[in-house]
Amino acid sequence: MAYYVYFMSNGLDGTIYVGVTNDLVRRVYEHRTSAVPGFTARYNLKRLVYFEEHSTATNAIQREKTIKHWVRAWKTDLIEQNNPDWNDLYDEIVQ
Repeated sequence: MAYYVYFMSNGLDGTIYVGVTNDLVRRVYEHRTSAVPGFTARYNLKRLVYFEEHSTATNAIQREKTIKHWVRAWKTDLIEQNNPDWNDLYDEIVQ
């Protein structure tokens, strides 16, 4: 089973949410439809701008916790190394 650390945003240089899940398609869909009230719904974070896969839940959770302690510039750099235009990556994962 795969586990994912992912970033949701509302646009280029927008607010960033960092999450972890074992079902990336389902979780991003929930964010996009505001199915669960909370931070992403409040700030309209519907764009998947970054994700990475991990083989264990422990590794994914530890990575999420580490990233959450990063300064914003480090998170932005990670996004822009892989997705310089902050495009929505949702279509890439629903295939």
